[in-house]
Amino acid sequence: MYGLASQSWPQRITILASESVLLVIVYWFLFLNGNEVFQLPTGNAQRNVLLFGFCLAVCFRMSFMVIYLLKRGITWGEAGSVSVAFAIYYLGFSIFGGIQDKPLDWIDGIAVFLFLAGSVINTLSEVLRDQWKKHSSNKGKLYTGGLFKYAIHINYFGDFVWVSGFALLTRNWWSGLIPFFLLLLFVLLNIPHHDRYLRGKYGEEFAQYEQNVKRFIPFIY
Repeated sequence: MYGLASQSWPQRITILASESVLLVIVYWFLFLNGNEVFQLPTGNAQRNVLLFGFCLAVCFRMSFMVIYLLKRGITWGEAGSVSVAFAIYYLGFSIFGGIQDKPLDWIDGIAVFLFLAGSVINTLSEVLRDQWKKHSSNKGKLYTGGLFKYAIHINYFGDFVWVSGFALLTRNWWSGLIPFFLLLLFVLLNIPHHDRYLRGKYGEEFAQYEQNVKRFIPFIY
């Protein structure tokens, strides 16, 4: 998926269309008594508002990424996997959290903080990189500035943080499986695959970069 030059507009539109459909389903479940169809408990109204707000924020950020920031091509396989991943986020978290009648408390404040922090880390890192790449003098060079000076895959770290915050908001133990498997996906598949691509493209430049910078979690790993 890395290095593709195609604009891939059919794939991009597919991702955005799937997110729109998912948002409609989530709204129906959280606010139009969709839980009654499946005979599930009624959740806390304030929590439902936050859950849907999180979904809207993720959709806005994803749309910005797909339309504006992501310059490389997207394969149909990637479009499908992204759509499935966000279906798990939107539907999974909304169902797990939408049946939780526990009133909001300080733990939910931590959840909101994690969600906002992870969202900022992920989007800001991508925006700063995009601005750097627009300068012709940087063409063909490896970007190691901005937030990427703290971790090679700081954008993935941001994803893990906001997903963890989303999971915490549901106040359901089963939700913890989602960020756990996301972490495994990053560490065992995405990061090694991306690293191989970067080593092949940038050679010694990337070799020096990975010797001096943590791979995923700033200051730790």
